[in-house]
Formats: sequence, structure tokens, C-alpha cells
Amino acid sequence: MKIFLDSADVEAIRRANDTGLLDGVTTNPSHIFKTGAKFSDVVKEICSVVSGPVSAEVMAEDSEGMVREAEQVSQIAANVYIKIPMTVEGLKAVPVLEAKGIHTNVTMVFSSTQAYLAMKAGATFVSIVLSRLDAIANESEILVDDAVLIKRNYGFSTQVLAASMKTQNHVLAALRAGADISTMPEALFFQLYRHLLTDAGLEQFSRDWAKVPK
Repeated sequence: MKIFLDSADVEAIRRANDTGLLDGVTTNPSHIFKTGAKFSDVVKEICSVVSGPVSAEVMAEDSEGMVREAEQVSQIAANVYIKIPMTVEGLKAVPVLEAKGIHTNVTMVFSSTQAYLAMKAGATFVSIVLSRLDAIANESEILVDDAVLIKRNYGFSTQVLAASMKTQNHVLAALRAGADISTMPEALFFQLYRHLLTDAGLEQFSRDWAKVPK
């Protein structure tokens, strides 16, 4: 499973990328807003740090507007992927953009049937937003399971992206389901490295090593 950082914080992205285990980045309008910088400048800088896909969102509401906006945004860098909303107009724009060689990431997906439609439209990625589902007592891991099953049953090429992870249990659920990609904040990314027993064991080794004659 590939790991994408869900952020527009360039320094956070740089820290994660320096590990060698980061595969891409997803952004959204809220992340961009927090930077206080110009949208195109932020996306361009992120793309200069990360060689993998960088998802940037278009905000037009009609398919024609989405296509025009996506064509402009895709010129920022070769690794820009376009986030498209899960709407009728959004899915009309997806095959048009894919035919032009512009990769799409259908976002704000909260049901198995929505995931199916995004795959049928030919999106490169379909983003299932786990944390928002969990917040309203829906079991997000079932949706990830369903999306992976739908992909396998019908031979779709769309990659299932388990998005907006907040806990390690989210990561485990995506791994067990066979999701193609997960997106997470920096804190969770680095939390994956940690375990109390690892820390305790290394501390014991360090104490004992200090007592070994040199």
C-alpha cells in the first residue's frame, strides 16, 4: 500500500519525504488556506519536493468549468493529479480529463455505490474519506472492503485511496482490505514507526551498552 501525506505544509512534506517511504501527497482547499500562500505556488513547491502524485482540487461546479480549471492546474507540474468532487458534473469531467492524459482523483466518496460510479467513470484514484464516516458512526472499514471488492469483481483499474486517516486502526483496516493507497497527516505517519516496546528495548540496550567496557 502506498502512503500519501495529507497536507499542504511543505516542511512537513519534506520531513516525511526524507524518510524515503512517502509515495505522494494529497491537498485540499482547507490545507491550502492554512498556508496563507498562493494556491499555485504551494502546489508547485510540493511537486518540487515529491516525485509522486500530488492531488490538487478544482473548485468549479460544472463539468466544463472543472475541465478548464484542471487543464490550468495540471500545467503547474507533471506530477499534479486533479481532485474532482463526487457529483454528477464531476463524473462527467473525469473521462474528458483522463482522455487528455490528466489523472483524476474523485474525492468526498462516502458510499460503495459512489465508489463504483467513480471507477466506472475511469478515475485514476477514488478517495474514501474515513474520518468523516467514523465521525457519524458509519463503519469506514466496511466501505474500503467494498471498494476493493468492487474493483476486483469488475476489473476496474482505479486505485482505491483510503483517505484522511486519523488512527493506526484506520491504517490496519486499509492494509487488511488491500487498499492501493492511504493518506494521513504527518503525526500519524511518524506514529507508525513507534511502539512502546521498541522504545523500551532500545533504551535498555543503550543503558547496558554504556556499561560495556570499551
